[in-house]
Amino acid sequence: MPDLEVPHATGPADRALQAAGIRTLQELSRHPATAIAALHGVGPKAMKVWADAMAQHGLDFAETEADAEGHPS
Repeated sequence: MPDLEVPHATGPADRALQAAGIRTLQELSRHPATAIAALHGVGPKAMKVWADAMAQHGLDFAETEADAEGHPS
């Protein structure tokens, strides 16, 4: 699957992802929703935009941080 750009949500939320080094939906899907929602500037609107975009491509947030690191839970 080619790299899928994270869609624009809000300015603060977009900057939060950039600061975290997350540029693609694939990278975003390696993190739990709780960890992304905890980033300063990320709110419910951004979470919905990103979750919907990932769902369109068969992606979802990771279940746990261990999943994000590539280790079994």
